[in-house]
Amino acid sequence: MPQLRNARVPLWVAAALWLGAVTNATAALPAALAETHTLSLAPMIKRVSPAVVNIATRGTVSETGPQNPLSDDPFYRRFFSTPPDLGPRNRAFQSAGSGVIFNAQSGYILTNAHVVENATEITVTLQDGRDVQAEILGRDAPSDVAVLKVKADGLTQIPLGDSATVEVGDFVVAIGNPFGLQHTVTSGIISGLSRSGINPDGYEDFIQTDASINPGNSGGALVNLKGELIGINTAILSKNGGNIGIGFAIPINMVKNVTDQLLKFGAVKRGVLGVNIYTLTPDIARSLGITKVRGALVSEVVGGSAAEKAGVRTGDVITAVNGQSVKSNAELRNVIGLLRVGDKVEIGIVRDGNPQHVTAVIAEIATPPAVASPVHTAPVAAVPHGLDGANMTDAPEGAGALVTSIEPGSPAALQGLQENDIIVRVNRDRVTNLEQLRAHTKITASLVIEVRRGKASLLIPLR
Repeated sequence: MPQLRNARVPLWVAAALWLGAVTNATAALPAALAETHTLSLAPMIKRVSPAVVNIATRGTVSETGPQNPLSDDPFYRRFFSTPPDLGPRNRAFQSAGSGVIFNAQSGYILTNAHVVENATEITVTLQDGRDVQAEILGRDAPSDVAVLKVKADGLTQIPLGDSATVEVGDFVVAIGNPFGLQHTVTSGIISGLSRSGINPDGYEDFIQTDASINPGNSGGALVNLKGELIGINTAILSKNGGNIGIGFAIPINMVKNVTDQLLKFGAVKRGVLGVNIYTLTPDIARSLGITKVRGALVSEVVGGSAAEKAGVRTGDVITAVNGQSVKSNAELRNVIGLLRVGDKVEIGIVRDGNPQHVTAVIAEIATPPAVASPVHTAPVAAVPHGLDGANMTDAPEGAGALVTSIEPGSPAALQGLQENDIIVRVNRDRVTNLEQLRAHTKITASLVIEVRRGKASLLIPLR
């Protein structure tokens, strides 16, 4: 492993280089720094720190497992058998996190939903040492945002920034209570934007930062050098729970949207467009003959949905929503998931290489049950190349290749193919029988198949 050598630089040179970098950064230095001869974030920190609070929670959780406390002792387990599972039991817990006052007059505090999960008692400790009880006004687990309310005088709120204007390289400061150490301040830069995939079930558009974030920072403030709140710290990427320079914050613009609904309804009423989608990767685009297009590929349109009523079709590529560019299925999911039921939305699509626009009205909709096609008794044949485990035969009247059965756990099953599916296209080429399907799978490296399932059609990229 190469060793790092200590390269010494005169202090005035280092200071000049640092000041030059800050001056050229998107986030300008606070005015107070220009009035002093000392490079310091202290004036800004003093101004915003009173808005950052400590949150302590108590509650109970239900869990199952051995109730004998000795069962957790390695020495006991070595010489005695583990006692049987005696069923569910309630366990008391205590936890700590951070929060940010964003409306001093009303006593509203932002934090993470996971900070107050299962909490029956919430105590907020202000910077001046006062302890006040808090109630939950609303909590949204998918976005990990919660709004609390306290009754206290002399509160300080933090100004809200605009996370849409932040850029990679901007200087940021994280303020919170890691490991119970109140009002700890760390600094760094924005390392990345629009991060997702941390929680597959959540709505994610994270700001990534290398400002140190540790357990207890959850719900704390990520601020720019103007002292504006641009994010709520929520997660770290770590194997042992400690900081390794990869932390994530929820962008304040997303937080504003969620907060508005939590204050109005107590919950987020998410809208549904009614499409199943894939990110348009280079392989999928090449298979479909699509060039110079990025977005979300519509693999299925739900019958009776807002998308169907708007005219969205299977095979369309959604590239924008209300003028906002969409580059992946995660981005589309976030944008639609934060819209309200009844909102009108303009959707930019590319269909057969031609840009188009349609207007949809977001609505709550239940996915109708799939209508099964009749099962045909015909000779069974297996199709290789990405379709292992799918037994097929010719569909009646040259309709395509009919899936007669699927082996559980097979590649075909994992791809989402179902019994009675009819494969009608491969990479936009029409297939009328099993032999044509076999021919296409032999000569094509990557496949996107179009399947008719009942009255619906859907696309399935085969990996």
